[in-house]
Amino acid sequence: MPDNKVPYAFDPDIRFPAYLTRKGLLKGIQQFSPQFSGRLMDLGCGSKPYRSLFNVDEYIGVDYDSPGHPHHGEPIDVFYDGKTLPFPDNHFDGVFSSEVFEHVFNLEEIIKEVHRVLKPGGKMLFTCPFVISEHEVPNDYARYTMFALKHLLEKNGFRVLETKKAGNFILAIMQLRIMYVHLHLMPYVRNIPVVRSIFRLLVYSGMNLWALFLNRIFPKRDDLYLNSIVLCEKL
Repeated sequence: MPDNKVPYAFDPDIRFPAYLTRKGLLKGIQQFSPQFSGRLMDLGCGSKPYRSLFNVDEYIGVDYDSPGHPHHGEPIDVFYDGKTLPFPDNHFDGVFSSEVFEHVFNLEEIIKEVHRVLKPGGKMLFTCPFVISEHEVPNDYARYTMFALKHLLEKNGFRVLETKKAGNFILAIMQLRIMYVHLHLMPYVRNIPVVRSIFRLLVYSGMNLWALFLNRIFPKRDDLYLNSIVLCEKL
């Protein structure tokens, strides 16, 4: 397994505005990543932030060059055209994709392509948001329920092995509040270094801690949640 660690933005501390989301994603990916070996494709890899979690022989990062997400300096191995993956049939032992499917307008076509390049019995692990603000605009197209994801996968030759909802009703509500502050209030103090640091320390830390406290005392409900994490295999 590579020695490098998950970068701070994807394994943040309590001062980070997306702390609740990123910690839930990391925990879910860590749970399932040991099931992968051999040749792995990271679809929509970007900076490959979770590379260190996978102990595989080959880790091939694939991405699409879009105006909403420039890829300057990112260690992408292969760019594709958004429609056809440039690999032969039955090429990969596994596929990983994190927070990408909401940016794919033709998702069913891409799922079929993933199915084509996976070996029989090969596994796919992916995550996608359920509660999040618009991001990487204009290429932000969809939010999928677990029911929709399961339907798309089974329709296109996959069997769902395990699903996990990251976050819950309380954490989703609190994450939305924190992101409102980050996106719409933080810009007023972003260019004032001392004030910016104090703001991050007190406001983000305080809101995240409050969210964790509320999550301990209120009943857990997951009919609203932050992210879907799905493990499936090619039939």
